[in-house]
Order: sequence, then structure tokens, then C-alpha cells
Amino acid sequence: MSERSAGILLYRRSPGLEVLLGHMGSPFWAGKDDGAWSIPKGLYTDEEPLVAALREFEEETGSPAPAVDYALLGEFRYSSGKHLTVFAAEADFDAESLRSNTFTVEWPPRSGRVQEYPELDRAAWVPRSEAETKLVKGQRPMLPALLAHLL
Repeated sequence: MSERSAGILLYRRSPGLEVLLGHMGSPFWAGKDDGAWSIPKGLYTDEEPLVAALREFEEETGSPAPAVDYALLGEFRYSSGKHLTVFAAEADFDAESLRSNTFTVEWPPRSGRVQEYPELDRAAWVPRSEAETKLVKGQRPMLPALLAHLL
């Protein structure tokens, strides 16, 4: 069975449509901008997708997800076969308050040095028109789904 992950896409209208994105941490992503942003999300196995999405939001931002109603936006398949279930909500979030959890990885590869990095190293409210280029490729289809949801 393919890996499953769940995440939250927060949006706000101020005055145009903006989405909350996080820049992925680690030296691999450090010099990249386009295609290097993601929604707060993560893997799950034996829990409901919304429960996993809320948990992952808190782990990756350092703050609980806003206490609002979340709508199932859809399930999106990455080219790798991984499935991402996305829940959307209109809510504000202080992007400057990001305090992501960390992960360890050997860096540089094959160096024997294991280092710790944040899953997300920064967050920002991004206009929907810019989000298409900022998001990793596998998450881009959620933007048209969000627009359809808002109609």
C-alpha cells in the first residue's frame, strides 16, 4: 500500500486569496524557492486523516491548528504514488510564529555526520497566483480544488 499523508491548507481573503505555506527545511531545500514550499502535512497509518492533519499542523508549525470547521478538499496523488488528503479552512495564522519540529538526516550525504533540521524553516501567506510556482509539484492540484470549493 502506498504512503498516506494528510495536511491542512489554510486560506484567507485579504483582499485577494492567500494560502499559508511552509518552506521545507534542510540544506537540500535551503537555496530553493520555487517548488520548495508545502502545506503542513505528514504521514499517518492508524488514525483518521483529519486527526492526522491537525496533529501534523501542530508539529510542523508549533501551534495548534485554528479551531474552525475544516472541509475535505480532496485526495491528491503524487507521482511517487503517495496519497495526500487535504483539508481546507478559512482562518488566520501568524506565520512569523512558526516553531517547527525537527528531523535528523545524514548531511552531507555519505559523510557520517547526522544533523538536525526543522521540517519547515519558515512560513508565509502567499497569493494564490504565486502559490502555483512555490508549491512542490505534487501539491499544485489542490489550488484549483480550493477555487472550486470556494465557488
